Amino acid sequence: MSNTPAYVERRMARSEFITLRGLRHHVLRWGDASLITPERPLLVMLHGWMDVGASFQFAVDALDALGDQRAVLAMDWRGFGLSDNGGGDAYWFPDYLGDLDALLDAVSPNAPVDLLGHSMGGNVVMSYAGVRPQRIRRLINLEGFGLPETKPEMAPGRLVAWLDELKEEQRLKPYPSLEAVAERLIKTNPRLSTAKAQWLAPHWAHEFDGQWLILGDPAHKRTNPILYRRAENLATWAAIEAPTLWVEGDSTDITKWWGDRYPRADFESRLAVVKDLKQARLSDAGHMLHHDQPEALAEHLASFLA
Repeated sequence: MSNTPAYVERRMARSEFITLRGLRHHVLRWGDASLITPERPLLVMLHGWMDVGASFQFAVDALDALGDQRAVLAMDWRGFGLSDNGGGDAYWFPDYLGDLDALLDAVSPNAPVDLLGHSMGGNVVMSYAGVRPQRIRRLINLEGFGLPETKPEMAPGRLVAWLDELKEEQRLKPYPSLEAVAERLIKTNPRLSTAKAQWLAPHWAHEFDGQWLILGDPAHKRTNPILYRRAENLATWAAIEAPTLWVEGDSTDITKWWGDRYPRADFESRLAVVKDLKQARLSDAGHMLHHDQPEALAEHLASFLA
Protein backbone atom coordinates (compact mmCIF):
# COMPACT_ATOMS: atom_id res chain seq x y z
CA MET A 1 0.00 0.00 0.00
CA SER A 2 2.88 2.37 0.69
CA ASN A 3 3.56 2.94 -3.03
CA THR A 4 -0.02 3.93 -3.79
CA PRO A 5 -0.42 7.57 -4.89
CA ALA A 6 -2.10 9.54 -2.12
CA TYR A 7 -5.65 10.83 -2.42
CA VAL A 8 -5.52 14.62 -2.64
CA GLU A 9 -8.56 16.66 -1.61
CA ARG A 10 -9.94 19.20 -4.07
CA ARG A 11 -11.51 21.10 -1.15
CA MET A 12 -9.88 21.18 2.26
CA ALA A 13 -12.19 20.98 5.27
CA ARG A 14 -11.85 23.02 8.45
CA SER A 15 -12.08 21.00 11.65
CA GLU A 16 -14.10 22.62 14.43
CA PHE A 17 -15.83 21.68 17.67
CA ILE A 18 -19.24 22.79 18.84
CA THR A 19 -21.02 21.97 22.10
CA LEU A 20 -24.50 20.55 21.60
CA ARG A 21 -26.64 19.46 24.54
CA GLY A 22 -23.62 19.33 26.82
CA LEU A 23 -21.43 17.21 24.52
CA ARG A 24 -18.59 18.45 22.35
CA HIS A 25 -19.29 17.54 18.73
CA HIS A 26 -16.75 17.53 15.92
CA VAL A 27 -17.73 19.16 12.64
CA LEU A 28 -16.01 19.62 9.30
CA ARG A 29 -16.75 22.68 7.18
CA TRP A 30 -16.10 23.18 3.49
CA GLY A 31 -16.52 26.81 2.42
CA ASP A 32 -17.90 29.65 4.51
CA ALA A 33 -21.04 31.69 5.03
CA SER A 34 -20.34 33.85 1.98
CA LEU A 35 -21.38 30.89 -0.21
CA ILE A 36 -24.82 30.58 1.42
CA THR A 37 -27.90 31.98 -0.34
CA PRO A 38 -31.61 31.12 -0.08
CA GLU A 39 -31.26 29.15 -3.32
CA ARG A 40 -28.00 27.47 -2.19
CA PRO A 41 -28.33 26.99 1.57
CA LEU A 42 -25.89 25.19 3.82
CA LEU A 43 -25.68 21.49 2.94
CA VAL A 44 -25.50 19.38 6.12
CA MET A 45 -24.22 15.79 5.75
CA LEU A 46 -24.68 13.14 8.43
CA HIS A 47 -22.88 9.80 8.41
CA GLY A 48 -23.96 6.28 9.21
CA TRP A 49 -23.24 3.80 12.01
CA MET A 50 -19.53 3.29 12.77
CA ASP A 51 -18.54 6.00 10.31
CA VAL A 52 -17.36 9.63 10.54
CA GLY A 53 -18.14 12.97 8.91
CA ALA A 54 -14.89 12.85 6.90
CA SER A 55 -16.50 9.99 4.98
CA PHE A 56 -18.15 12.62 2.75
CA GLN A 57 -14.86 14.15 1.51
CA PHE A 58 -15.00 12.28 -1.80
CA ALA A 59 -18.56 13.45 -2.53
CA VAL A 60 -17.66 17.05 -1.64
CA ASP A 61 -14.69 16.85 -4.01
CA ALA A 62 -16.89 15.41 -6.75
CA LEU A 63 -19.34 18.29 -6.34
CA ASP A 64 -16.43 20.70 -6.62
CA ALA A 65 -15.35 19.02 -9.86
CA LEU A 66 -18.81 19.86 -11.21
CA GLY A 67 -18.33 23.50 -10.26
CA ASP A 68 -20.59 23.23 -7.21
CA GLN A 69 -18.74 24.88 -4.32
CA ARG A 70 -21.58 25.34 -1.88
CA ALA A 71 -21.01 25.58 1.87
CA VAL A 72 -21.03 22.08 3.36
CA LEU A 73 -20.93 20.86 6.95
CA ALA A 74 -20.51 17.28 8.20
CA MET A 75 -20.81 16.30 11.86
CA ASP A 76 -19.55 13.29 13.78
CA TRP A 77 -22.52 11.89 15.69
CA ARG A 78 -22.13 11.52 19.45
CA GLY A 79 -20.03 8.46 20.20
CA PHE A 80 -18.32 8.51 16.79
CA GLY A 81 -15.24 10.16 15.34
CA LEU A 82 -13.92 13.01 17.48
CA SER A 83 -17.26 13.82 19.12
CA ASP A 84 -17.82 13.08 22.80
CA ASN A 85 -19.37 9.80 23.81
CA GLY A 86 -22.95 9.82 25.00
CA GLY A 87 -22.06 9.94 28.67
CA GLY A 88 -23.78 6.64 29.44
CA ASP A 89 -23.69 3.00 28.48
CA ALA A 90 -26.23 3.06 25.64
CA TYR A 91 -27.35 5.23 22.72
CA TRP A 92 -30.90 6.24 21.91
CA PHE A 93 -32.29 7.27 18.54
CA PRO A 94 -34.15 10.34 19.91
CA ASP A 95 -30.81 11.73 21.09
CA TYR A 96 -29.62 11.91 17.49
CA LEU A 97 -32.71 13.96 16.65
CA GLY A 98 -31.99 16.23 19.60
CA ASP A 99 -28.37 16.66 18.54
CA LEU A 100 -29.38 17.47 14.97
CA ASP A 101 -31.94 20.02 16.17
CA ALA A 102 -29.30 21.68 18.35
CA LEU A 103 -26.79 21.63 15.48
CA LEU A 104 -29.16 23.47 13.13
CA ASP A 105 -29.99 25.96 15.88
CA ALA A 106 -26.27 26.70 16.08
CA VAL A 107 -25.23 26.75 12.42
CA SER A 108 -28.38 27.88 10.60
CA PRO A 109 -30.85 29.33 13.11
CA ASN A 110 -32.73 31.56 10.70
CA ALA A 111 -32.68 29.67 7.40
CA PRO A 112 -33.59 26.19 6.14
CA VAL A 113 -30.79 23.83 5.13
CA ASP A 114 -30.34 21.09 2.59
CA LEU A 115 -30.03 17.90 4.65
CA LEU A 116 -28.34 14.63 3.65
CA GLY A 117 -27.94 11.45 5.66
CA HIS A 118 -26.35 8.09 4.93
CA SER A 119 -27.57 4.79 6.42
CA MET A 120 -28.27 5.48 10.12
CA GLY A 121 -27.93 9.18 9.31
CA GLY A 122 -30.49 8.71 6.54
CA ASN A 123 -32.97 7.31 9.05
CA VAL A 124 -32.35 10.24 11.38
CA VAL A 125 -32.84 12.91 8.71
CA MET A 126 -36.08 11.30 7.49
CA SER A 127 -37.59 11.45 10.96
CA TYR A 128 -36.24 14.94 11.57
CA ALA A 129 -37.61 16.31 8.29
CA GLY A 130 -41.05 15.06 9.30
CA VAL A 131 -41.07 16.74 12.69
CA ARG A 132 -39.21 19.94 11.73
CA PRO A 133 -40.34 20.42 8.11
CA GLN A 134 -39.72 24.17 8.20
CA ARG A 135 -35.98 23.57 8.77
CA ILE A 136 -35.42 21.63 5.52
CA ARG A 137 -35.36 22.92 1.93
CA ARG A 138 -34.21 19.67 0.24
CA LEU A 139 -33.77 16.21 1.78
CA ILE A 140 -31.45 13.42 0.61
CA ASN A 141 -31.48 9.89 2.01
CA LEU A 142 -28.57 7.63 1.02
CA GLU A 143 -29.64 4.08 1.83
CA GLY A 144 -31.34 4.85 5.14
CA PHE A 145 -33.66 1.85 4.83
CA GLY A 146 -34.94 1.81 8.38
CA LEU A 147 -35.20 -1.50 10.20
CA PRO A 148 -37.42 -4.58 10.05
CA GLU A 149 -40.71 -4.34 11.87
CA THR A 150 -40.64 -5.66 15.42
CA LYS A 151 -43.35 -7.36 17.47
CA PRO A 152 -44.30 -6.67 21.10
CA GLU A 153 -43.42 -10.22 22.13
CA MET A 154 -39.80 -9.47 21.20
CA ALA A 155 -39.51 -6.93 24.03
CA PRO A 156 -38.67 -9.26 26.95
CA GLY A 157 -35.83 -10.94 25.07
CA ARG A 158 -34.39 -7.61 23.95
CA LEU A 159 -34.47 -6.25 27.49
CA VAL A 160 -32.82 -9.39 28.91
CA ALA A 161 -30.06 -9.22 26.28
CA TRP A 162 -29.47 -5.54 27.01
CA LEU A 163 -29.34 -6.04 30.78
CA ASP A 164 -26.90 -8.92 30.39
CA GLU A 165 -24.68 -6.93 28.02
CA LEU A 166 -24.57 -4.01 30.45
CA LYS A 167 -22.57 -6.28 32.75
CA GLU A 168 -19.96 -6.92 30.04
CA GLU A 169 -17.25 -4.57 28.86
CA GLN A 170 -17.65 -3.84 25.16
CA ARG A 171 -14.52 -3.61 23.06
CA LEU A 172 -13.56 -2.88 19.49
CA LYS A 173 -10.77 -4.77 17.77
CA PRO A 174 -7.44 -2.92 17.80
CA TYR A 175 -5.20 -2.75 14.73
CA PRO A 176 -1.39 -2.82 14.74
CA SER A 177 -0.92 -0.05 12.17
CA LEU A 178 -2.69 2.54 10.09
CA GLU A 179 -2.12 0.33 7.07
CA ALA A 180 -4.04 -2.45 8.82
CA VAL A 181 -6.93 -0.03 9.36
CA ALA A 182 -6.94 0.78 5.63
CA GLU A 183 -6.93 -2.93 4.84
CA ARG A 184 -9.89 -3.40 7.17
CA LEU A 185 -11.81 -0.68 5.30
CA ILE A 186 -11.11 -2.38 1.97
CA LYS A 187 -12.11 -5.78 3.36
CA THR A 188 -15.47 -4.32 4.39
CA ASN A 189 -15.90 -2.56 1.05
CA PRO A 190 -13.82 -4.12 -1.75
CA ARG A 191 -14.82 -1.26 -4.09
CA LEU A 192 -12.90 1.21 -1.96
CA SER A 193 -9.63 2.16 -3.63
CA THR A 194 -6.37 1.87 -1.74
CA ALA A 195 -5.81 5.62 -2.00
CA LYS A 196 -9.21 6.40 -0.49
CA ALA A 197 -8.77 3.77 2.23
CA GLN A 198 -5.42 5.26 3.21
CA TRP A 199 -6.94 8.73 3.31
CA LEU A 200 -9.90 7.58 5.42
CA ALA A 201 -7.91 5.47 7.88
CA PRO A 202 -6.53 8.31 10.07
CA HIS A 203 -9.98 9.91 10.16
CA TRP A 204 -11.59 6.60 11.10
CA ALA A 205 -9.09 5.52 13.76
CA HIS A 206 -6.54 7.03 16.15
CA GLU A 207 -3.45 5.64 17.82
CA PHE A 208 -3.58 4.78 21.53
CA ASP A 209 -0.66 3.09 23.31
CA GLY A 210 0.85 1.82 20.07
CA GLN A 211 -2.38 0.41 18.63
CA TRP A 212 -4.95 1.92 16.30
CA LEU A 213 -8.52 1.96 17.59
CA ILE A 214 -11.68 2.73 15.63
CA LEU A 215 -13.21 6.06 16.66
CA GLY A 216 -16.51 4.64 17.82
CA ASP A 217 -17.78 4.06 21.33
CA PRO A 218 -17.89 0.25 21.90
CA ALA A 219 -21.23 0.78 23.67
CA HIS A 220 -22.79 1.02 20.20
CA LYS A 221 -22.37 -2.77 19.97
CA ARG A 222 -24.91 -3.43 22.71
CA THR A 223 -28.38 -4.70 21.88
CA ASN A 224 -30.89 -1.88 21.54
CA PRO A 225 -33.71 -2.62 23.98
CA ILE A 226 -36.13 -0.26 22.21
CA LEU A 227 -38.22 -1.94 19.52
CA TYR A 228 -38.41 -0.41 16.03
CA ARG A 229 -42.02 0.50 15.39
CA ARG A 230 -42.71 0.80 11.69
CA ALA A 231 -45.98 2.71 12.03
CA GLU A 232 -44.43 5.39 14.24
CA ASN A 233 -41.56 5.96 11.83
CA LEU A 234 -43.88 6.10 8.83
CA ALA A 235 -45.95 8.76 10.56
CA THR A 236 -42.86 11.01 10.50
CA TRP A 237 -41.99 10.07 6.91
CA ALA A 238 -45.51 10.97 5.79
CA ALA A 239 -45.12 14.41 7.36
CA ILE A 240 -42.04 15.29 5.26
CA GLU A 241 -42.71 18.39 3.16
CA ALA A 242 -39.34 18.91 1.50
CA PRO A 243 -38.65 17.43 -1.94
CA THR A 244 -36.80 14.20 -1.16
CA LEU A 245 -34.15 12.25 -3.08
CA TRP A 246 -33.60 8.57 -2.31
CA VAL A 247 -30.30 7.14 -3.60
CA GLU A 248 -29.11 3.54 -3.43
CA GLY A 249 -26.41 1.37 -4.95
CA ASP A 250 -27.37 -1.30 -7.44
CA SER A 251 -25.33 -3.91 -5.54
CA THR A 252 -26.84 -3.34 -2.10
CA ASP A 253 -28.57 -6.48 -0.83
CA ILE A 254 -30.55 -5.84 2.33
CA THR A 255 -31.15 -9.57 2.80
CA LYS A 256 -27.50 -9.81 3.92
CA TRP A 257 -28.45 -7.77 6.97
CA TRP A 258 -31.93 -8.98 7.78
CA GLY A 259 -32.63 -12.09 5.74
CA ASP A 260 -36.33 -12.44 5.00
CA ARG A 261 -37.36 -10.24 7.95
CA TYR A 262 -37.42 -7.12 5.78
CA PRO A 263 -38.72 -7.78 2.25
CA ARG A 264 -37.99 -5.19 -0.42
CA ALA A 265 -41.73 -4.77 -0.94
CA ASP A 266 -42.02 -3.61 2.67
CA PHE A 267 -39.42 -0.92 2.10
CA GLU A 268 -41.04 0.23 -1.14
CA SER A 269 -44.35 0.62 0.69
CA ARG A 270 -42.60 2.83 3.25
CA LEU A 271 -41.10 5.09 0.58
CA ALA A 272 -44.55 5.44 -0.95
CA VAL A 273 -45.73 7.60 1.95
CA VAL A 274 -43.20 10.36 1.09
CA LYS A 275 -45.12 13.05 -0.77
CA ASP A 276 -42.47 14.44 -3.13
CA LEU A 277 -39.96 11.71 -3.88
CA LYS A 278 -37.33 11.13 -6.54
CA GLN A 279 -35.28 7.95 -6.71
CA ALA A 280 -31.84 7.23 -8.14
CA ARG A 281 -29.78 4.05 -8.39
CA LEU A 282 -26.01 4.15 -8.86
CA SER A 283 -24.32 1.48 -10.98
CA ASP A 284 -21.44 -0.54 -9.52
CA ALA A 285 -22.13 0.75 -6.02
CA GLY A 286 -22.95 -0.85 -2.71
CA HIS A 287 -24.02 0.52 0.65
CA MET A 288 -21.04 2.92 0.83
CA LEU A 289 -22.13 4.52 -2.42
CA HIS A 290 -20.56 7.87 -1.54
CA HIS A 291 -17.21 6.04 -1.55
CA ASP A 292 -17.92 3.77 -4.50
CA GLN A 293 -19.32 6.31 -6.98
CA PRO A 294 -18.89 9.85 -5.61
CA GLU A 295 -18.90 11.38 -9.10
CA ALA A 296 -22.21 9.76 -10.07
CA LEU A 297 -23.67 10.68 -6.69
CA ALA A 298 -22.52 14.29 -7.09
CA GLU A 299 -24.30 14.57 -10.43
CA HIS A 300 -27.58 13.51 -8.83
CA LEU A 301 -27.03 15.84 -5.88
CA ALA A 302 -26.15 18.84 -8.02
CA SER A 303 -29.21 18.34 -10.21
CA PHE A 304 -31.57 17.76 -7.29
CA LEU A 305 -30.27 20.63 -5.15
CA ALA A 306 -30.44 23.04 -8.09
